[in-house]
Amino acid sequence: MTELIVALDVATIHEEEALLQALKNTVTFYKVGLRLFTAHGKRAVDLVHRFGGRVFLDLKLHDIPQTVAHAVQETQRLGVHSVSLHLAGGAAMLKAASEVRPRPKLWGVTVLTSLGAGDLRLLHGRASLPTTVKNLARLGWVNGIDATICSGQEVASLRKGLPHLDMRFVCPGIRPKDGAAQDQKRVMTPGAAAALGINYVVVGRPITGAPEPLKAAQNILAEMRAVSAKALERP
Repeated sequence: MTELIVALDVATIHEEEALLQALKNTVTFYKVGLRLFTAHGKRAVDLVHRFGGRVFLDLKLHDIPQTVAHAVQETQRLGVHSVSLHLAGGAAMLKAASEVRPRPKLWGVTVLTSLGAGDLRLLHGRASLPTTVKNLARLGWVNGIDATICSGQEVASLRKGLPHLDMRFVCPGIRPKDGAAQDQKRVMTPGAAAALGINYVVVGRPITGAPEPLKAAQNILAEMRAVSAKALERP
């Protein structure tokens, strides 16, 4: 069953608390990202815990191995479920992070869903998007990363290209069928994500920016559950 993570991409503790209050009986997993964490730090994490939720701390760590390992140690003290880091940081950085004990789950970013093939060519020359994602996903897996963060559009090709790796997937860029892509370039609907058996989907503005956040979250969950139920009915 695909699990929903709601991205608390807001500026204030007041906004965060209002969303947690609205969603508390429906959502149990939340993303605290750069904006909220930079503004409020541990308070933002503690507030989610106060509502009984789990925290995905989306900091996208990317630095020298020792610095990232120390940062992972600090996130463990915060009691978060998981923290993100850039797989492009390289094998030594990933290995140093994965060897921290105890530690939260490490979720590795391949290529941001706000980037397209043209952006990647500007950054890395001739490197293709599918090849880059595949190489980074493999690098993360062999160095102890617990899940791969990528566009849902890449999950099927990763499973086909790396069939021997039992990978877990976290996918941002999830948009309802009638929702705007906004600054995301590689998007997928909640139903399509559930059909692929993606482990976690991260949804922000379609829920947090909706007139009724609870209803928006319930609609997304219902869409995913309906697809999962149909899959179970197949012989």
